[in-house]
Amino acid sequence: MIDLGRLRALHAVAQYGSVNRAAEVLGYTPSAVSQQLTKLERETRTTLIERQGRGIVLTDAATQLAATAARILELVEDAELTLEEQRGQAIGTLRIAAFPTAARGLLPSALTRLIDDHEGLDVRVTETDPFEAVAAVNRGETDIAIVHDWQNTPLGLPEGLSRVKVGVDPADVLVPASHRLAGKEFVRAEDLVGERWICQPVGSICHEWLIRTMRRAGVEPDVRYSVAEYQTQLAMLARGIGIGLLPRLGRGPVPDGVVALPLQPAPSRRLYAVWRTTTSRRPAIAVTLATLKAAWPDRDTA
Repeated sequence: MIDLGRLRALHAVAQYGSVNRAAEVLGYTPSAVSQQLTKLERETRTTLIERQGRGIVLTDAATQLAATAARILELVEDAELTLEEQRGQAIGTLRIAAFPTAARGLLPSALTRLIDDHEGLDVRVTETDPFEAVAAVNRGETDIAIVHDWQNTPLGLPEGLSRVKVGVDPADVLVPASHRLAGKEFVRAEDLVGERWICQPVGSICHEWLIRTMRRAGVEPDVRYSVAEYQTQLAMLARGIGIGLLPRLGRGPVPDGVVALPLQPAPSRRLYAVWRTTTSRRPAIAVTLATLKAAWPDRDTA
């Protein structure tokens, strides 16, 4: 009989294209994954991997077996979901991926509730970008992703994923206190022409929002400082460097020497929880989704 763990290792190598990446996802060492493949070759009396340079490639037989393994693993997951559903309790491991300010501003409250109310639930958290979080859920590496998008920069979801809105997070333009706009009641995009921006890196949702918003006003934003962490952006603003647009969730208090100005029309990002639709009947998914929404009023927001 073929060992299920060895099939899982083969499936991961086929899915991710390397032993190292498969080991990272499975939580094994690369050596352990290689050993699983070697044992699987002995079990099946079939050559499954071939060396190519410093890496490996799967043989045709391995590719076919990996496809069968995918179907078997789906059946195993379905059986596990059925048993958990019948027990009606939120138990087992639940993996959450969240972008940084959600991890800081929302998750502490939600995790406290989950840990206190569901002793059998083993919650694991990874901080990551929304695009990667969605991909991780789609691949089955993560159970729930907390993601965000902006109205003019929607986040698309692959088929087979579901989502529910958790809340809406307003954003403000932040400028040094010495800035020419610091005393205004609010600002518009056209007021920000010619400014030097501090913004998250290219490829992030916040960066795309800024580009699209300013282009709609007929200008190309001058992004001088590409900074991923909001706390670093605040530190630069406090020194009189550039201007920024920061959401309130997890932002923390505005430091001395920095002024927050409302932008009109008012920008906001929408937070969603995303999960694989096939896992909707899992009690752990249901209670986590409910807890995230219930924790939103207690979020840490500026």
